[in-house]
Amino acid sequence: MATLLEPKLMTGSSNMPLANAITRRMALHRGKPVDLVDARVERFNDQEIFVEVFENVRGEDMFIIQSTSRPANDNLMELLIMSDALRRSSASRITAVIPYFGYARQDRRTKARTPITAKLVANMMVEAGIERVLTMDLHAAQIQGFFDIPVDNLYASPIFALDIQAQFADSLDDVMVISPDVGGVARARELAKRIGAPLSIVDKRREKAGEIAEMTVIGNVEGKKCIIVDDICDTAGTLCKAAEVLMEHGATEVHSYITHGVLSGPAVERIKGSVMKSLCITDSIEATQPVLDTPNIRIIPTAPLFAQAILNIANGTSVSSLFETETLEASYEGLFNK
Repeated sequence: MATLLEPKLMTGSSNMPLANAITRRMALHRGKPVDLVDARVERFNDQEIFVEVFENVRGEDMFIIQSTSRPANDNLMELLIMSDALRRSSASRITAVIPYFGYARQDRRTKARTPITAKLVANMMVEAGIERVLTMDLHAAQIQGFFDIPVDNLYASPIFALDIQAQFADSLDDVMVISPDVGGVARARELAKRIGAPLSIVDKRREKAGEIAEMTVIGNVEGKKCIIVDDICDTAGTLCKAAEVLMEHGATEVHSYITHGVLSGPAVERIKGSVMKSLCITDSIEATQPVLDTPNIRIIPTAPLFAQAILNIANGTSVSSLFETETLEASYEGLFNK
């Protein structure tokens, strides 16, 4: 019988609750306690970041759990410095577990004399000693090609499918999946296929950045419980406007399933006052207290998914098996109440 390898986990300060939840899930798989590597991440008075690892990591398979969310630059630098510390301590392999990959929206040149920052970030990660990346719902799939190292991009849609099937068990025939723009059709279609629901699109047109001039619903949503699916919710302006347009076109309810709840600026207040009945986000970004206090926002855990992916990577088994709803049912058993 093959001996299972023991990956070691380390975390920065971006999302401690998720890191701790992943260790608890791995302990459940292992049948023994799993702890984060003892280390400290500190800042000097000028906010310069300092990392010190207190355990021997020579020859270890290391996994750094760190979302590059707000403050994006600080969290990115933490990740790079932690990787450098592990590399200089002779870790055998360093995998960056990045539930939310910041700068992913800068994946191409949209105008003259603009950067492709996602590629720059990929270069910095490789230079810092990271040998593999594990992330979830990249904003642009082509970012995987920016790296010259393996990138495993997990999907939230199998988890969303489980939750939708539980939440709408008595009315699944009335559910319709909505893409909030033409660019997100593939993501919405994937979820619609999983739950056996029809698909519609909200087409938006902008006169200038930050302002939505017009929204058009493509498809008949009358009498439907609409579920808007997207990867990122930032200021929630487009999301709340799309919900209003859907209700105006005859939808009975509007719910949203968003992988990464950035929720910056006026987002929380907009969601509170929206016609949207619920917004479901994952814990890829640590929720602020206002988010936790908002009654129509629910948070879906990703720790079971990431814990299993880390174990699969460490032991050289399939990560793509986690793309299937059936594979995750056992890991999420009891987490979704019907």
